[in-house]
Amino acid sequence: MTFMQWYNALEKPSWTPDPSFIGTMWSILYPIIIVTFLFVFIQGFRGKFPKTVMIPFAINLVANIIFTPIQFGLRNLTLASIDILLVWGTIVWLMVAIWKYYRTIALAQIPYLAWVSVASVLQVTINIMNF
Repeated sequence: MTFMQWYNALEKPSWTPDPSFIGTMWSILYPIIIVTFLFVFIQGFRGKFPKTVMIPFAINLVANIIFTPIQFGLRNLTLASIDILLVWGTIVWLMVAIWKYYRTIALAQIPYLAWVSVASVLQVTINIMNF
């Protein structure tokens, strides 16, 4: 069974976005994430702020990258739910951490936070419905 066959067979709430919409959202968000995170890492390594400010960005990046292998590779809904909540929490954390230094970077994360908020509720709901 392919990962899409598996995903399509799961019980999902009626408000679940179409997979193509989900893909479109990430296609919009990834350039924002790449540019802003790269800026933060470059400025952090240049000493423009304490290196500890980069920690939530690094954790978020790793958690975001491993979501798909957890969800569709391992097909582990519970671990994927924990991971997406970690992604959500680190977005809030990184926005707070960078605010003092680069408010525009923090504000640029609002669409990311909004989408991951929806994705988190969706993921946890799917997990509960298929437990």
